[in-house]
Amino acid sequence: MERRSRAILQRADDGGAWLMVKLDHMPNLDHIEKVAGSKEQFYVDWELADTRRVRKKQRRLFFALLNDIVDHFVVPQDFLKDMFYLQYQFYTGKEISLADHTRSSVTDANVLIGLVVDFMFEWHVPFAKGYELLPKEEQYFIYQCCRHRVCLICGLSADIHHTDTIGMGIDRNKVDHTQHRVLPLCRTHHQNYHQLGPEKFSELYHVPANGIKLDAETLKKINVKGNYES
Repeated sequence: MERRSRAILQRADDGGAWLMVKLDHMPNLDHIEKVAGSKEQFYVDWELADTRRVRKKQRRLFFALLNDIVDHFVVPQDFLKDMFYLQYQFYTGKEISLADHTRSSVTDANVLIGLVVDFMFEWHVPFAKGYELLPKEEQYFIYQCCRHRVCLICGLSADIHHTDTIGMGIDRNKVDHTQHRVLPLCRTHHQNYHQLGPEKFSELYHVPANGIKLDAETLKKINVKGNYES
């Protein structure tokens, strides 16, 4: 069972910080000494707990995406729900629920939705009913569109568009593209971007027009040639 403890963060005189944790129960000191070699000083792994509860919009998005998969593969929605809940449990080691009064957090729901989005990209399921609800403001969705070369706006085949200027006459094969922000756009929406300008484009399609940065490994996988030696 997951336990949560209250913590206080304070600056230390040497420029570091102290993390003081109040536990809701006394730990097994004999076990700590056996594992760490000391009862007084030892190392711990910690994770910041998200206290925000699952939002209604996340619940609507999850089931809208499930309906897209249902329409594409003609499978029962309950089967898909149980499949992704089980996949989440296998991936995180904990259970999840999107029901009212759930203890699952916004972060938990984002991980679950991410698993569904990954599945849809991997199996080429069109985003239909759930498309307008997609978290387009989130970097992860843009990253997946880049990774699968899918237009952020319409879902068609996309090119990787640089949102910041590289410069005329520069050989793009010699550019370190990890230092530039990109968006995945089809040719039509790429033209729209230049015709409207970043601000109007963002306002019209409700997407961030400044794009994201990709690491060298991802850029190589999607065949964006450049100089990544550094």
